[in-house]
Amino acid sequence: MQGSIDYDEQGSGPTILLVPGSCSTGAAWRPVIAALGDRFRTVTTSLPGCGGTIENRSSGHCSIADVADVLEAVIRRAGARVHLVGHSFGGLAALAAARRAHLPVASLTVLEAPAAEALRTAGEPEHYRAFRDMTDAYFAAFAAGDQEAVAGMIDFYGGPGTFAAWPQKVRGYAIATTAANILDWACAYGFALSPSSLVGVKLPTLIAWGEASHPAAQRANQVLASYLAGASTATISGATHFMIATHAKEVAAIIADHVGRAG
Repeated sequence: MQGSIDYDEQGSGPTILLVPGSCSTGAAWRPVIAALGDRFRTVTTSLPGCGGTIENRSSGHCSIADVADVLEAVIRRAGARVHLVGHSFGGLAALAAARRAHLPVASLTVLEAPAAEALRTAGEPEHYRAFRDMTDAYFAAFAAGDQEAVAGMIDFYGGPGTFAAWPQKVRGYAIATTAANILDWACAYGFALSPSSLVGVKLPTLIAWGEASHPAAQRANQVLASYLAGASTATISGATHFMIATHAKEVAAIIADHVGRAG
């Protein structure tokens, strides 16, 4: 793996690698890290094209494996057995890295991954079409020059008006990283999700979603959990997709409990 990759760590104890979603950086985890207290060593990074992590993909070559490579580089640098936690597309990337089983991972926590392909495999066309309709419109708007095309994706996840309510700096960063987010979606749609494709994931696994999240996102993660033998599930009460910011204490509690159980 060549190029720069964001890396930050703090604290001591069992190592938790916190992977953010698209249009974000490791800083997004600060509220959760604060809620975890001093019980863990927390490591954060950023996905390709965000923060200081180099974009290692192109529209002609885009695979979830490229993103898993980044996480494996972070795990090697951490130099310890890690509890892998990913939010949104970071959750899908964490799942891809866990599936490869190249490095020591103690447990996996996925917080509302964009697991649309699980819906397609499960034969749930209505929910799958909800994802596809959103991304089709989003990609077309961006290609047509709409600087705020990403707002449609954000509002799909958080509800109407979510993007407009964000601080200007946060909106600006989402706009600036839209191209990377579109590559993330291409990777997500190219990641086959089925019981047979995930049979190699033999870690203690927790899949969680927001109680107020889009029904398609909730259902995608329910199906994903059913594809992973022995996976447990959790619903974050009152939360939408952006739970690590709005419900940091609740998210930290389920992470700490899962990590404690996994050992």
